[in-house]
Amino acid sequence: MTTPADHLLRGLAPIPAEAWTQIDDEARERLTPLLAGRRIVDFAGPGGWFHSATSLGRTEDLLAPPEGVSPDGVRTRRRRVLPLAEVRVPFTVARAEIDDIQRGAADPEFDDLARAARVAAEIENRAILHGWAAAGIEGLSAVAPYPAMTLGTDCNAYPGIVARAVDTLRRNGIEGPYSLIIGPEGYTRIVETAEHGGYLLFDHLARILGGSIVWAPGTEGAIVASTRGGDFRLDVGQDLSIGYSHHDADTVHLYLEESFSFRVVEPDAALALS
Repeated sequence: MTTPADHLLRGLAPIPAEAWTQIDDEARERLTPLLAGRRIVDFAGPGGWFHSATSLGRTEDLLAPPEGVSPDGVRTRRRRVLPLAEVRVPFTVARAEIDDIQRGAADPEFDDLARAARVAAEIENRAILHGWAAAGIEGLSAVAPYPAMTLGTDCNAYPGIVARAVDTLRRNGIEGPYSLIIGPEGYTRIVETAEHGGYLLFDHLARILGGSIVWAPGTEGAIVASTRGGDFRLDVGQDLSIGYSHHDADTVHLYLEESFSFRVVEPDAALALS
């Protein structure tokens, strides 16, 4: 999370500095394990609230120069960019909890903040892994050029399936290490499974990948992706931060806010498992 910016209006909230510290710390603790997509991409930023678009490094031709200028020998182009999407997830904090923090309470209840953190993280994860059409974002599973393999629920088949996925990437010139990004249910199946002889499936898959198995809320199926770097780019303007909306006698209304874009530089570096 970034240093709070003026547009977040935190100075208008009836929240003392000590309570702000606990709220920020709680948000950071909740978000860090949930933001799974960031573990496999290159992170650019934060560029700040005024950062509005990601350069694609490409142009498109314009039909002509400005009216009244002779077009002879003139070539005009427009830079192509991907606008950043803004995400705001509201949540509330009871003023009674804020008062208790001032009394020294070390265990404030921030249940609605925990919910908002899950929502914000799933939005970012899904945009990275599966895309976000309304924001112009194509995710890993959408642009991967390989036929999707079926992972299923039979854990005994996972080593063979993951090994074939890794082999497919390697044969197409994509070096490792590799990660298996999988939703909570699939991750739990892997963690709970021991193969014949007592060898943990988790350890076996990690050896095949030469990398990690990533618990990723919001993931449908799974994805095997290279984590060598340079293939996937998350461009963040405003990193996840807490802002103030309004308050009444009992409740302070806050929100988690972020702006970002995502693009796949090398589609060959990921393979979807349905």
